[in-house]
Amino acid sequence: MAACFVAIVIAMPAAAQVKDFLSVPGPLEFDGKSYGLAWSGQPTANYVKQEYVPAGQKVETYAQMLLVEVVTGEIKVMDAVRSQVDALNKRKASDPLVNISLVENKATGEALLDFIASTKGADGEYIVEWNAYRYAPYRGGAKTAGVLLYAVSHRAYGNQNAKTFLGGLKQFRQRQINALAKADLPAAKR
Repeated sequence: MAACFVAIVIAMPAAAQVKDFLSVPGPLEFDGKSYGLAWSGQPTANYVKQEYVPAGQKVETYAQMLLVEVVTGEIKVMDAVRSQVDALNKRKASDPLVNISLVENKATGEALLDFIASTKGADGEYIVEWNAYRYAPYRGGAKTAGVLLYAVSHRAYGNQNAKTFLGGLKQFRQRQINALAKADLPAAKR
C-alpha cells in the first residue's frame, strides 16, 4: 500500500481530468501565490491525487505546482516516506542529480522530504525538478485513516534554464520548506 505514494518524478499526467475528489477545490494559497486545481486522479480505490498550478501554467509544463494526495488504509507516514526514499535511491542509478533530505517530526507524526531529480526531455534537454513533500497522518473520520501528502514542486526546462534553476535553488529552497512546514494542511475529505 505504501507504494501508492511513490511519485513518478518528472512524469506527466496521463489525461486532463479535473474532478475534486478531496473537497479541496482551490484556489490554494501558498507562499504568496494562488494555485488552481488543474488535474486529479484516483489511481486506486484508496489513493487520490490532485495537482494545482498558478494561473497561466499547465500541468504538463508547470514551473510551480502544489499537490494534495491521500492514501487511506493501514499505511503510516514513515511507510510512505520510506517508499518514496527507496524509489529515489533506485533512481540514483540513472539520475546522478538525485539528492534527498528528510526531517521527521515525531511530536506531530509528520515528515518533510525534500529532493531534486532530473531527466532529459524528448528534445534531449534537461528537465530539473525540486520537490518538498510534507507527509501527515490523515484522519477522515472514525473509520478512515491513512496519510495525507501536501507538497510543492518547482521545475525548469532546458539546459540553460536548468543551470539557472540549480544556481538559485539555495535561495528559495529553505523559504519554500519553511512555508510548507508552517502551512495549514488542506482539509481533505475522503
